[in-house]
Amino acid sequence: MIRLFFIIIMLKISDITKFTLQDYPNHTACIIWFAGCNMRCKFCHNTEFLEQNSNFLSKDYVISFLQKRVGLFDGVVLSGGECTICDSFIDFVKEIKKLGFKVKIDTNGLNFNTIKELVENKLVDFIALDFKAPIDKFTNITQIDKNQYNNFEHTLKYLIKNNNEKNVDLEIRTTIHTKLLQEEDINKMIDILDDLKYSQIYYIQNFRNDNKATLINLGDQVYLVNKEKIKQPKNFTVDYRNFF
Repeated sequence: MIRLFFIIIMLKISDITKFTLQDYPNHTACIIWFAGCNMRCKFCHNTEFLEQNSNFLSKDYVISFLQKRVGLFDGVVLSGGECTICDSFIDFVKEIKKLGFKVKIDTNGLNFNTIKELVENKLVDFIALDFKAPIDKFTNITQIDKNQYNNFEHTLKYLIKNNNEKNVDLEIRTTIHTKLLQEEDINKMIDILDDLKYSQIYYIQNFRNDNKATLINLGDQVYLVNKEKIKQPKNFTVDYRNFF
């Protein structure tokens, strides 16, 4: 007797934000949240998406939701967790594109091969890349091996090159909690981006103490980053989020 074994590959989608005006610049969109992440950032606000539990939305449900929204909003944001590590992610993105939506992904950049395939096949329109820290503080913040910084850097270089060639829209951003990062760290990252000829806006995002649980209890910041100590880049501009 021949026994056939089938592996069921499941999209680990935890939730949908049904409408947003903030997460895809200049576009109306929804957000699809994927479970699982290959980092464990101390300041992570999305801890509910870190573990790959079994309470997932079915792909049929998600596609049906999107089909009913064709013409009602412009794009779909894929976030998490880390959306690019999900099984069958690229096939899922293809289905979204067939519906006519623009696609934005939020990523930490470690999964280079998936990101490269998305860009080369014109499956992604906008990428928001999280630049967590310079190499000397990378492990302390992400709680993963320092060597993984090389994977991030590979993606960083690739995306800046492709953005400059008009193949994909790109935003690079850093979340700052001043117990973890200080002005000199931001300036190191600005130098890296300048050397790579980054030409878009670099967003410095203030850590929000909004009473939502983070992975590590960091407590309040010692101080807010001093904008006057942040250097002016040569090739791009710096902007600030969540500084009130």
